[in-house]
Amino acid sequence: MKHSRKCSIQQRIQCLLAIVAVLLLNPFAVQASDDPTPRIYVTGEGQASLKPDMAMLTLTVTREATTAKEALAENSRAMTSVLQAMRDEDIEERDLQTSGFAIQPQYHYPTKGDRESGQSPRIIAYSVKNTLSVRLRDLSKVGAILDRSVQLGVNEGGHISFTNEDPSAAIEQARRAAVKDALSRAKTLAEAAEVKLGNILEITESSHQAIPRPMMMRAERAMSDASSSVPVASGENSYRVQVNITVAIEQ
Repeated sequence: MKHSRKCSIQQRIQCLLAIVAVLLLNPFAVQASDDPTPRIYVTGEGQASLKPDMAMLTLTVTREATTAKEALAENSRAMTSVLQAMRDEDIEERDLQTSGFAIQPQYHYPTKGDRESGQSPRIIAYSVKNTLSVRLRDLSKVGAILDRSVQLGVNEGGHISFTNEDPSAAIEQARRAAVKDALSRAKTLAEAAEVKLGNILEITESSHQAIPRPMMMRAERAMSDASSSVPVASGENSYRVQVNITVAIEQ
């Protein structure tokens, strides 16, 4: 009797070890047994377009001089004129922002022979760069402001991106279309598998905005044709929403 009881305990220990091994190899085994409902996973996408109502411009003034003080003074004069021109166009202060400023030395690097004689790189000039970001709420002014800014000293930048102040209506439209698309896919899959759809178990969303690539104006072209405004095309902004839906399969 004692021997039989001992074997029984050993068998129980072996069973427990076997269960632990299964759980280690498949940690989701318990979770799967808690919710064995068969399901379908689908992804749907919706899109809605909206005409832009704002433009973002990036304008940069770069000046070089033999001293940092001279380069800074020349740069400041040009940027002051640009800022005043923006204000003259009734652009509000909240839509004007300095987004970059840098002072960099310009070096002269010695030739191989100079290096052998012990010469090292030396500073020959300084470059000052000041970047202004401008938000335009009147798109009809974009071309004229680009022209005016170049005439006043902007010689880099000219990047344009078009956006919307409130895209919520377009995003909502895209969201509804994405859910409709996902449910349509689920229905097609269920019909092909000859099963019936049950309740929706889970919905997750990820949305992103796809806008036209920023346009870049070449300053030298604008300076050579300052009598006419730079032609720009705002196009449309496309707002895209993607949803993931899990639907139960009826048993």
